Amino acid sequence: MKRKIMKLKLVKISAVFCAAIMILPCVTKATPVGTVDIAHSGFGAHDIMEVWAADYEGTIGYAGVYMLDKTYGTNEGKIWPDSPIGAFCVEWAEMSSSSTLTYDVVMPEDGPIPTTLLGGTMGLSKAKYLQELWGRYFDPSWVGSGSFTYQQSTKAEAFSAAIWEIVHEDLPTSSLGWDVTVDGTVGIRGFRAAYLDADMANDMLHSLDGTGPRADLRVFSYDGQQDYIAEVPEPATIALLGLGGAFSLLRRKSGN
Repeated sequence: MKRKIMKLKLVKISAVFCAAIMILPCVTKATPVGTVDIAHSGFGAHDIMEVWAADYEGTIGYAGVYMLDKTYGTNEGKIWPDSPIGAFCVEWAEMSSSSTLTYDVVMPEDGPIPTTLLGGTMGLSKAKYLQELWGRYFDPSWVGSGSFTYQQSTKAEAFSAAIWEIVHEDLPTSSLGWDVTVDGTVGIRGFRAAYLDADMANDMLHSLDGTGPRADLRVFSYDGQQDYIAEVPEPATIALLGLGGAFSLLRRKSGN
């Protein structure tokens, strides 16, 4: 109860963003596999936490599912139907846009951007950890615009913290080295958080041993705006949609 009261106080000074704007140049740009026209339209299951990351000290922000209103796509971006998408913000460098913008769809190992903050693209090892994290723990019931239980919000928040831990921290020698309450990376590229179920987030991270199921993920990237990570719809959904390029997607899934 004390934690929830404190969170209610913190809400008053929070904003709809993972962090405040940082003006950072984008040094390299991943080759996109498509585009999506999306706008941040609200939240699924979420809660708020205090974060030290991306050169911000004790910043309050929302952690959980970001709902994106998708209205158009090209190439692999057509795989998602033109409807709301549940996604997670990838990094703490930029704000979410409520205006519709055309985002590049990139493979997770090629994101996030800007590289000046995170020291380059995410790389294959981190991408595989994210795929396994999602495959083991993502819950579709977190997605939507309705009300959510305390348990759903707590789990979505912990899941979001686990994503940021993977993205922002240097790779440990094993997944047991991750701890969302400790910044273990020198400089502005680390991450730590407070006012969340840290044990839950760490349990998620410590279970990642390469043997769990892996989700097929993509990063939605736009220079100067928040990057998001989302799951590619299942093949059965793609077949129902009758979209071109499905066979290419299936080949990518079999190659993961």
